[in-house]
Amino acid sequence: MPIDYDTLMAWPFPDRVHAYSPDDTILYALGIGMGGTDEELPFVYEDGLRAVPTMAVVLAHPGFWMRDSGTGITWRRLLHRDQSLTMFRPLPPAATVKGRTWVSGLADRGVGRGALLSVTREVSDAENGEVLCRMDSTYLLRDDGGFGGPLEMAVAPADIPLRKADTIGVFHTSVRSSLIYRLSGDKNPLHVDPRVAAAAGFSGPILHGLCTFGIAARGILAGYCDNWPERLASLQCRFTAPVYPGETIRMEMWKDGSHVAFRAHSMERSVVVLDHGKATVC
Repeated sequence: MPIDYDTLMAWPFPDRVHAYSPDDTILYALGIGMGGTDEELPFVYEDGLRAVPTMAVVLAHPGFWMRDSGTGITWRRLLHRDQSLTMFRPLPPAATVKGRTWVSGLADRGVGRGALLSVTREVSDAENGEVLCRMDSTYLLRDDGGFGGPLEMAVAPADIPLRKADTIGVFHTSVRSSLIYRLSGDKNPLHVDPRVAAAAGFSGPILHGLCTFGIAARGILAGYCDNWPERLASLQCRFTAPVYPGETIRMEMWKDGSHVAFRAHSMERSVVVLDHGKATVC
């Protein structure tokens, strides 16, 4: 059935309570490829463990709710387009948190052009109620345009400087990257099942966009935060092409005061996979 605007905008999300342990924090870091250098050891070793800020994307998550037939979404054809994360407090390496999720926007681009869906989630400390972070995700629903909803949402992408990059980071992914990352909670079969990937138009399972988002955080943390998570205040980007597990990601970064612009390529295919990236550091 097609999307119904009012139904989707009012989609009910029960608050989710999520208890996570140091092992979960380490597993997330391993899923985005951390642990290959001494500098990254604090993210994968329980002695003095630090939580990667982007681990927030897997905490108190509502699950793959867009697979519910009641949404009207053609879930096999959706793509994650934009992601932002704003940190208000550093993530503890172990805690019990509560997630509150809601649909924050839905735009009809027309028949053949799809729809844009924005979803917002706040994660707070379940014990004291302090909000730790906020995430905004935008999805391109490729086959679901023409339902009669409002026009496209205005999302202004961050600018990328024209000058040569100030810092370059190179990150190797493993052919097992998506198999490890999915253990942190994102079980979309697009990232593991060749049949689902083929139905979505890909030559094979693709890496989770949010895994690539975590790799971008690795670049910012290493390049501008001395690997201290509390120094990364926000991160946003647009996913412009999929990454296949086993590819090498080359990340270009430009610093201007407290802001870092970034872009990332798949070196094997010479394709931009992340664009219009922007981080705030302190």
